Amino acid sequence: MTGTYTNPVLNADWSDPDVVRVGDDFYLTASSFGRAPGLPLLHSRDLVNWTLVGHALERLEPVGEFRVPRHDCGVWAPALRHHDDRFWIFWGDPDHGVFQVNAPEIRGPWTRPHLLKAGKGLIDACPLWDDETGEAYLVHAWAKSRSGVKNRLTGHRMHPDGTSLLDEGKVIVDGDRIPGWFTLEGPKLYRHDGWFWIFAPAGGVETGWQGAFRSRDFFGPYEEKIVLEQKDTDVNGPHQGGWVRTRSGEDWFLHFQQRGAYGRVVHLQPMSWGTDGWPVLGAEGAPVAVHRRPDLPPQPPAAPATDDDFPGGRFGRQWQWTANPREGWATQHSGDGLRLSCVRSADPHDLRTLPNVLTQRLPGVPSVAEVELTLHGEAPGARAGLAVLGDAFGWIGLERGSDGTVQLVHRFAEAVAERERDADHPRPAPEGRARLRVEIGAGARCRFFYDVGDGLTPSGPVFAATPWRWVGALLCLFALAPVGSGHAGAASFTQFRITSL
Repeated sequence: MTGTYTNPVLNADWSDPDVVRVGDDFYLTASSFGRAPGLPLLHSRDLVNWTLVGHALERLEPVGEFRVPRHDCGVWAPALRHHDDRFWIFWGDPDHGVFQVNAPEIRGPWTRPHLLKAGKGLIDACPLWDDETGEAYLVHAWAKSRSGVKNRLTGHRMHPDGTSLLDEGKVIVDGDRIPGWFTLEGPKLYRHDGWFWIFAPAGGVETGWQGAFRSRDFFGPYEEKIVLEQKDTDVNGPHQGGWVRTRSGEDWFLHFQQRGAYGRVVHLQPMSWGTDGWPVLGAEGAPVAVHRRPDLPPQPPAAPATDDDFPGGRFGRQWQWTANPREGWATQHSGDGLRLSCVRSADPHDLRTLPNVLTQRLPGVPSVAEVELTLHGEAPGARAGLAVLGDAFGWIGLERGSDGTVQLVHRFAEAVAERERDADHPRPAPEGRARLRVEIGAGARCRFFYDVGDGLTPSGPVFAATPWRWVGALLCLFALAPVGSGHAGAASFTQFRITSL
């Protein structure tokens, strides 16, 4: 254990992080967009080593709208708070409005989503309970794609029980009136040293900066200052996150960096308060690559789980479906291994449109993902495999032909293509089994491999992983079949492993 840490502390797509301390424990949540379960919950004792302990949102609502993938919809930029002996998460769904859930413990049980404010384009909501006055407030940003409005923050008085707003709201920060500022969003609301503080990013996800705003009155007027930006570092667009204070009084800031197909990785910045009363983040406003660890008890190295043996047919917390799940997609059983039903689909040639795809985040360092696959049943066209999924996708796996034989297939689709095509020639897989492998190199360049009994063999050209609109590329397991009659069969996956290259 060294006395320093290296950024990013979460090297995968934990987008739009927010953090809170309760006692000696730190908790973090992140955007989950259209995947289910949503609102991941991470735990740490030292702000450097994190584990995934659950999710706060079992299914997205309205449930019916998320029966199919809506990759850039759903849960945007949540805020995590602890108040009145409960955990609270507020977020904006750009198509429906501001929601909240709450729970007595971080592992739940969490309430069903409560719609606090209905409307289009309401995003990035954050509450504040003012311990000095007993009043409560809410701030949110706007998505121009739904509302025609952006670059401003709206504030409300909120009922202290978090169930309703007490006014129509008022624009409290207008980014259009600040020279050079655009795409102001992601506000986090705090009280400190007699001021109301809003930490909010601007400038867009790839090249933006972190701003801080302060006012003596919640409704303004607010002063602004840029407190974190790239400067001469390699960290593009360092912004949008949360401030947390340790029990001993140290201040830290967790934020994201947009890294293309890897999504938004999470950095930890030291934070202090300058003589002018403004926060100082990183090294005089520039992100740090290596820094002294927080003054907290040493912890063993930890990271969110990736490997899975699927005991009893259950998959780990690191997996999410691409839409609200349905009964029968995965079958629990007495042994090990994940058994996925080959779900019938009218469009089996485009993984981007299918809800029954099980995903986890692409690792942010060069890695190898491997899994063993067996295809069961007799249904022609049934297929299953290991995929890298984004705006474009590639997969390798098994498919049953019309003559009943099983072949190893490797397919891909570009972002502009509506259906997949072969990346290599199909090959016999006489036992209906294969070991599948994808090597994820620098720049998220992926190389696929297979073993059907005669050793590991490369397949097809290099595939460059691509992100979704707001989401990094995903590693996926799937099983499906064309529309037809009779039982479509199933696929068994065993020993899923991710190792560093």
